[in-house]
Amino acid sequence: MKIPSVKGFHDILPDESARWSWMESQAREQFARYGFAEIRIPIVERTELFSRSIGETTDIVEKEMYSFADRDGSSLTLRPEGTASIVRAYVEHALAQHEPVSKLFYLGPMFRRERPQKGRLRQFSQIGAEVIGRDDAAVDAEVLLLLHDLLAALHIRSAQIELNSLGDGACRPAYRAALQAFGEAHRADLCENCQRRLERNPLRLLDCKDHDCHAATKDAPLMIDHLCGPCRAHFDAVRGFLTREGLEPRLNPRMVRGLDYYCRTAFEVVAEGLGAQNAVGGGGRYDGLVKALGGPDTPGIGFALGVERLILSMAEAGATPLRPEVFIAPLGAAAESEAIHLAHRWRRAGVRVEMTGGGKSLKSQMRMADKSGARYVVILGEDELAVRALTVRDMTAKRDFPRAVDLSASADGLRAALAQLGHEPVEQSA
Repeated sequence: MKIPSVKGFHDILPDESARWSWMESQAREQFARYGFAEIRIPIVERTELFSRSIGETTDIVEKEMYSFADRDGSSLTLRPEGTASIVRAYVEHALAQHEPVSKLFYLGPMFRRERPQKGRLRQFSQIGAEVIGRDDAAVDAEVLLLLHDLLAALHIRSAQIELNSLGDGACRPAYRAALQAFGEAHRADLCENCQRRLERNPLRLLDCKDHDCHAATKDAPLMIDHLCGPCRAHFDAVRGFLTREGLEPRLNPRMVRGLDYYCRTAFEVVAEGLGAQNAVGGGGRYDGLVKALGGPDTPGIGFALGVERLILSMAEAGATPLRPEVFIAPLGAAAESEAIHLAHRWRRAGVRVEMTGGGKSLKSQMRMADKSGARYVVILGEDELAVRALTVRDMTAKRDFPRAVDLSASADGLRAALAQLGHEPVEQSA
């Protein structure tokens, strides 16, 4: 009996994996340009890390985390997001003592037990970045510009950044009270979850996905109208920096994000082709999180993008797998031994080489070469061994070049010969 994969946990097959590798390489290039260094965080953390950081009233902590008891009785959780782990590592290793500002990025799997749907899995991967140690509007703008440049590098042309401010400890309590009063006045129209959230976290009313709840709160007070002077100035400064660079995010005053630690600048990325759940990522400022997790009172800001949802939104350009440069087709046992030696020598010198063996016919090997995408096939049979020179077939021009490459050719010699063959005029039939 076949054993299927677990619901919400998918294999990434070779054709798709090539897209992932390309995406990750583009992300690493953009992070390097902005001066970010990679950090690799563990997949399993103590459960309290997420209940204290994300918030006990969030859907993630209440419904979606994969938590289990370890043998010593402690509660462990497969990480549902990356920021809390980054901050935990920042505090645990006292990174503030080594550098005043930490600019970190990460790539890897996260786990949430939510309903699988298009682009949303129970094991999913994220690309994320964090800046810990700055609270100025300029760094908020820099992070948003990095996000914009990364989306452009990935050819996600339909992506739109949405922006909001969530205020801070000075202005949010009064707004929270106003929203709570509004919710109480409309309690009968709210879903069961939102009725419960009224006491614990009324901001979650604006984030509810229930249709009736959304309609009931369409006239609810908004944080953007309750910002204090410093928060308003910060938000205006962020927008001013972005405007100068030609980036105009769309204002979304109902955005509250799904995690409790955000303050001031908050943003999401939405894209076409994903249905009603069109978010591919987001982030924001979390100035109180480091202190809440036992570190110094240090500000921070960051974002995360869902790789699976990016893949669905990504244009084809730039996402093709790396094809072999050369396919070696040996004919006979002696040729096969020589082909293995030749392939090993060229591969060590940096050439992408594919080959087959097992006594397959030339016709069969040509079919495999065509499927591999290699333009050039090096044919090695008895005649080639006798003269120590290889026949090259140009799969594009459908033409053979006998004795085109010396059997002892280096990788540079091979590439030079292939480049010359690529410019040979194709003979016209009479």
